[in-house]
This record gives sequence, C-alpha cells and structure tokens, in this order.
Amino acid sequence: MLISLLGVIDLLLRVVIYIIIAQAILSWLVAFNVINTHSDFVRSFLNALDRMTEPLYRPIRRILPDFGGLDFSPLVVLLIISALRMLLAGAASDIAAGYSG
Repeated sequence: MLISLLGVIDLLLRVVIYIIIAQAILSWLVAFNVINTHSDFVRSFLNALDRMTEPLYRPIRRILPDFGGLDFSPLVVLLIISALRMLLAGAASDIAAGYSG
C-alpha cells in the first residue's frame, strides 16, 4: 500500500516537471515572438500554466538574488523535485526490501 502511494507521488512529481518544462519553453517562445499571444486559447493556456507554477516559484524567488532578466527559479524547483524523487525511490526500495529501521 505504501509503495503504491509513493508511486502516485512520483507520478505527480513527474507531471509537475513536465508542466514546468512546458511553461519555460512557452515563455521563451513568447519572448522571441514565435507564439502570438493575441489568441484567446494561447493566452488562457499561458495564464493557466503561470497559475500552476507561480506558487512553486514564489518562495524560491524570495531567496534567490536578482539576476536581471534571468529567472533561475524553475531550475531550482526542478532540482528540488529531482532530489525528492530520489528520496522517494530510496524509501520505496527500502520498504520493498523489508527495511524497518
């Protein structure tokens, strides 16, 4: 039961990784005027991605120094998620091996 729960958490973390990557790529495309933001669908999609990722970025942005126009908060969040996934994988393997200490 616990291993299944850890698997679901890992799946959710992977989905968050994909959302962050999609949001970063789309923000670059908007910055280089590749995507037209006058379209209602594109604007609402970008707004939805921003609303999903902003709560993750906000605490990191408070800690990181100002780098001018560069935003490293998505990279930091991806590193934290990767570390969490490694910890979850280790916990799952310990549980599967019968470790109880």
